[in-house]
Amino acid sequence: MNLNQFYNEVSRHTDTAGSQINVTETKRVLAVAFQHLAHMPAAQCADIISKGLAAGAKKKMTKKKAAKRKTAKKKVTRKK
Repeated sequence: MNLNQFYNEVSRHTDTAGSQINVTETKRVLAVAFQHLAHMPAAQCADIISKGLAAGAKKKMTKKKAAKRKTAKKKVTRKK
């Protein structure tokens, strides 16, 4: 995956009914984020990226758990 493909993939996941953000806006925000990271010392940059990845993984896990709970509730409701 190249940088442009990364931008496009992020844009597809960001543009939802609740937050209507287009590809250009997403690319601009990511470009500014990368500019800020480029000006940080390497250790601080790595720390920020590490924290961002951890937060993303945590959010993904939370969504999976919520989906499992929803499915479990439906199964319980059907038994009644």
